Amino acid sequence: MKRSDRLYDLIQILKDGRLHRAEDMARNLGVSVRTIYRDMDTLAASGVPVEGERGVGYSARAAITLPPLNLTETELEALHLGLAAVGNGVDGDLKDAAETLSAKIDAVLPEDRHGAPKSFGFAVYPFADAAHGFKFLGTLRSAIRNRQKLRVTMQNAAVLDVRPLKLDYWGRIWTCLVWSDTDDSFVTLRADQMQVVAILPGLFVDEPGKRLEDYDPTAQ
Repeated sequence: MKRSDRLYDLIQILKDGRLHRAEDMARNLGVSVRTIYRDMDTLAASGVPVEGERGVGYSARAAITLPPLNLTETELEALHLGLAAVGNGVDGDLKDAAETLSAKIDAVLPEDRHGAPKSFGFAVYPFADAAHGFKFLGTLRSAIRNRQKLRVTMQNAAVLDVRPLKLDYWGRIWTCLVWSDTDDSFVTLRADQMQVVAILPGLFVDEPGKRLEDYDPTAQ
């Protein structure tokens, strides 16, 4: 497992607000406890509101707050795409500035049909991988607003027919919470791991058990 994937998995574990022991997380992810300790230090340094200590446990409770930015969602995507190009294409001060600026705007509000809960980000994910996922955001956002079913092909060749419910931003990683008609369950899909996103005919309607308000993050 790549380190960036492991850090993302740790955020998914911590975001339920509960206390998680390093030993349990290490066992679940197949790494050493010392690795989890280092990962917690990395997440905290990157701006993730990690609370806890070694030997006790960790959680992510506090929300990151930043002064408001007068940017539209499209402008935010364009900004991150520009940062991706600078971060990959140059060295020295400009690359450092791109990483610093990206870290400063990693905390943004996710978008969904019912209002936006707070989200938090981390500043460790590669620029190039993030840029790949940007091209699907317009389709995902439109499908959320219009309640349009999608067929998503992932890089691992999995094909899912889904009802997109909410976009979340985790610091260069965009994810889409969906109800998967294929799996008959809620699934969180990473935009950077999508290969093809196709719009299916017809719209979906809210059904009990398949709505955003029915999603329980602690159940995953």
